[in-house]
Amino acid sequence: MNASLQRPEIGNAEVSGDRSDPAARRAAIRRTGLVLASIAVAFFAGVILAQYSGSPSVGMAVLGFAIVGFLVVTIGRNVRK
Repeated sequence: MNASLQRPEIGNAEVSGDRSDPAARRAAIRRTGLVLASIAVAFFAGVILAQYSGSPSVGMAVLGFAIVGFLVVTIGRNVRK
């Protein structure tokens, strides 16, 4: 077999990380669900505000701030680790 296709022998702890702990896995799933739900809420809020204001720039501004906010939070969480 080709050596480049073989997986290196890595300890199980390095590969799985905290995924073996059910409580940590549930917490990660909840965090992911919360982030995805908040993105959906921000997009819907932007669309609704754009409809009520009559100006598409309001909706785009809300969506832009939401995207920048999510990026700042995500980058901040990764820098903290």
